[in-house]
Amino acid sequence: SMPFLLCLKKKKSPVPLGRSIFQKHTPPIQQNYQTLLESCLKNKHLFTDDTFPAHISSIGTGALLKKLPQNLQWKRPHALHKNPVFYAENRKQLDLCQGLVENCWFLAALEALTFHQDILAAVVPQNQSFERKYAGIFHFRFWHFGEWIDVVVDDQLPVNEAGELLFVSSVYKNVFWGALLEKAYAKLYGSYEDLQIGQVSEALVDFTGGVNTRIKLAEAPPDLWDMLTRATYSRSLMGCQTHLGVYFPSVSLSCMQTTKVLKNGLVAGHAYTVTGIRKVTCQYGPENLVRLRNPWGKIEWKGDWSDSSYKWELLSPKEKILLRKKKEDGEFWMSLRDFKIHFVDLVICKLTPDLMSQEDGKKWMYSLKSGRWVKGSTAGGSLGFCNGNFWMNPQYWLHVLPAEDSKKSPSTCNVVISLMQKHSTKHRNRAPHLFIGFLLYKNTILLPFSPEQYQESNRKLPPRFFTRHQPVNKHQVFLDEREVTHDFHLEPCVYVIVPSTLEPQQESEFILRVFSRKHVLREMGGNTSFTLSKEIVDRYEGKIWDDFFTKYFEQNPEINAVQLQRILNNISWRNFQSFHLNFSLDSCQGILALLDLNATGTLSIQEFRVLWKRLLFYLEVFQKRDTNRSGKLDLVELHAAVQETGISLSNEVCNLMAIRYGDPDLQISFESFVCFMLRVEIMGEAFRNLTQDGKGIYLRESEWMMMTLYS
Repeated sequence: SMPFLLCLKKKKSPVPLGRSIFQKHTPPIQQNYQTLLESCLKNKHLFTDDTFPAHISSIGTGALLKKLPQNLQWKRPHALHKNPVFYAENRKQLDLCQGLVENCWFLAALEALTFHQDILAAVVPQNQSFERKYAGIFHFRFWHFGEWIDVVVDDQLPVNEAGELLFVSSVYKNVFWGALLEKAYAKLYGSYEDLQIGQVSEALVDFTGGVNTRIKLAEAPPDLWDMLTRATYSRSLMGCQTHLGVYFPSVSLSCMQTTKVLKNGLVAGHAYTVTGIRKVTCQYGPENLVRLRNPWGKIEWKGDWSDSSYKWELLSPKEKILLRKKKEDGEFWMSLRDFKIHFVDLVICKLTPDLMSQEDGKKWMYSLKSGRWVKGSTAGGSLGFCNGNFWMNPQYWLHVLPAEDSKKSPSTCNVVISLMQKHSTKHRNRAPHLFIGFLLYKNTILLPFSPEQYQESNRKLPPRFFTRHQPVNKHQVFLDEREVTHDFHLEPCVYVIVPSTLEPQQESEFILRVFSRKHVLREMGGNTSFTLSKEIVDRYEGKIWDDFFTKYFEQNPEINAVQLQRILNNISWRNFQSFHLNFSLDSCQGILALLDLNATGTLSIQEFRVLWKRLLFYLEVFQKRDTNRSGKLDLVELHAAVQETGISLSNEVCNLMAIRYGDPDLQISFESFVCFMLRVEIMGEAFRNLTQDGKGIYLRESEWMMMTLYS
């Protein structure tokens, strides 16, 4: 019997006029940023982008126009602020606020991006400013249907009469990277109007070129907390969305239609960023907490573990001070249990698919194929329509191979397959998405040709194959989404992937992506196309030691200062071959005191992971500022290193810390730099969480003693 093919109906979008010929996806206009910049500087004029003009046409033609003020103006940042800044190094100044465009999905993804400075720097080139080489031109990079493209914009931004930005703005009114990035994204997709409806998952892929895992929280796996932990402490970006009131599993978000604030403080049908997790120790036992942020920068959850919840009184004073924020800034904590109840989807975007894999080895292979469904040729539709034309769809020969770097030969291999359709118009929301999906078949049948001979003869599998054999994914869901992704555990073997639209004779271009440890992907049939294949190696230094730490903490769930010293001093670095750590027991006791929030005298694996993540960051900064490679920083280098981390300290505080942590010559070793920076960051975090006005704080005596003596 044929598999039951389910499609999820969603809200109808405007249907485009009929097309008589195949319409190819319109690629964005390519402009050379460097050439344009140099031309503007040479001619001493500010760049004006005629391809996305400071005109109402760039805003759009739909409902967004009704929300615009009467006296809309376009102004450059220098006319809006006396000291405009493109990008603030301090992450605390990256907080962005949504404007009139209902693009909470875009903002939620962008907020997730700010937690990974290297990924952010790939999207937002950092060597841009309103001072040095300023010519009113900026550029940004997005992953667009299989390739990274550069999008150039001028810095004319729409404002009201009072000079306030109409769309995305920063909490810090002189910071403009968010507004300019939104303008570039609007240009990429046609207009600001085209950002009104979308999904967090789409923006995450556009920012990273990564692969998404979507978890339905109502059916969350039992190891959800472990997945969140791995995602938080690896290179992942996470977003989620609330219920609409009626359950729609994968609905596109337009806040304009769903700006309903519920009694519990959550916004219905709204996108949020997952900004952190924490297992806390309550008087009754441990509790798993998830930290979220509303991209509006306000309106927060009011239930358990919210800013004013009584639950915080169940924690130690130090843990409460360092985790609880009593500010209306859109960021809040909630229990994992409540998270699963009140949110529909969790989307985790990984640069490599190893989040879903338990295999050994770090190398991944990535293949990309471009294809199209054409009427009367390759637009066969799905099996569910029983039209006998399913075999006409493009077919792809996939040979899954065991990984060479795997310590043991696995019985199954982790394979991620992604199908993405391209919109055929310049404007992403003018034409509705088609319902798309793919079937995967194991090719072990006895035919006149073996699978290898079929590949060599370059022939498609015939119609009778699909009437006699069941696909591996029997319950494939066809969705009217840009991208459909599935995670498989497959035996090393030959398979055939058949991507299709739900209905026959529907036309579109698409890209097919396959991720695994090792595979070969080729198109079957006459019109073979180029296959882009490359190896992905996550060179992030932290990856090497992750498995070691996990195994170590399985044997020792909590470690003391002696064990911490042993772990840290036994680390050898791949990227810094000559670098060896030499932490004293006193330093380790100091680190433990700073990070041990629940005052047990030991570190758990989650507390250690916080240290490990900071350690990698501090090492990068230290190496960059230790210009003479002495292994120590002098006072000038220390100032530069602190500034590099995004923290502002006065000369007096820096000098005082050099006296406290340095040697007699006021030279700071890396170990001392770690202790110094941890103290600065934690005390700064405590101040920001406790202050009501940004100028001072009120502490009880017990809290003062806890923060000063124990840390």
